[in-house]
Amino acid sequence: MQKPLDFALIKRLREVLDDRPATESELRTLSEQADAWARTVGGQLESSERRIKRLEQNPASSLAQIASELRRVEQLRPQLHEVRQLQGDLEARARQVRTEWLLSQATSRRPAGRRP
Repeated sequence: MQKPLDFALIKRLREVLDDRPATESELRTLSEQADAWARTVGGQLESSERRIKRLEQNPASSLAQIASELRRVEQLRPQLHEVRQLQGDLEARARQVRTEWLLSQATSRRPAGRRP
């Protein structure tokens, strides 16, 4: 069996999504880690689904083997859903951070004698 979602990664993603401070570099790193985790879980899910198809086609396969793969799929789907949801939320948070930074740069660069 695979290990469940990387709890340290999930914890930090949730912290950043709760508006805790994060640098642009950290946002990129978290995005890359979440993407890697999603690809890993997605690959495991596809592998299990292929195994189930092979087991179904083989009359000598035991019900226990099929049940084991079905349990694995049952565990992987929610993990994949969660990490994809967090990825989407992280992308939105990264856009927010970038927008805030750009606005602060634009505001701080106004000429002293001009009014908005």
